[in-house]
This record gives sequence, structure tokens and C-alpha cells, in this order.
Amino acid sequence: QVQLVESGGGLVQPGGSLRLSCAASGFTFSLYVMSWYRQAPGKERELVASIPSVLGGNTIYADSVKGRFTISRDNAKNTLYLQMNSLKPEDTAVYYCVTPTRGYWGQGTQVTVSS
Repeated sequence: QVQLVESGGGLVQPGGSLRLSCAASGFTFSLYVMSWYRQAPGKERELVASIPSVLGGNTIYADSVKGRFTISRDNAKNTLYLQMNSLKPEDTAVYYCVTPTRGYWGQGTQVTVSS
């Protein structure tokens, strides 16, 4: 069955870095756009970044993370990544790995940015 399993979240100080990973299985990972979403307490889920499939397209980022976050993928390992640098307290949220065109969501990983 389809599985998206996130890892790499945790507690980090402002200005710090984290790298999230998402291990995908049960579908042909390389053929699908993959995204990271996040949901902060009391707020709606928002798109953080998307990366195209091998079929082409554009990588997109939310304005709030441009220049600080980098989305990438390793199709040979069926893994999606999110490198997060210069983290801010407002980046605190549960981060989800998503296959948007199929509606697949991971269970989420908590990122907390606090001193």
C-alpha cells in the first residue's frame, strides 16, 4: 500500500537548520509531483514547496520560505527532502509530505523553532 513516512523534525533554535526526509513506497514516486505542506497551531495547512516529477515542471516555494528552504528528491531512493535553513519561530508547525495529484499524505513530523 501507499506510504509516505516523514522524519527529521525536532526542536531547533532560531537561525538553525533541519533536514526533513520523506520515504515513499507503494507507487511510482518519480512520476509524481511531490510537495511539503505545513500546519501551525490554529492555522490552516499551507503549501511550503513543490518539486516536479521526471516529466518536467517548475519548483515552487511559498514566499515565506524562499531563499531559506530547498526542496529536493532522489528518485532512485524514492525519497523527498526539505532542507530548512535560517529557521524562524514562525516556521514552527507539523510538516507533511504530500503527493498532491493522488491525495496521499504522510503522518507529519513536528518542527519547533524556539530558544
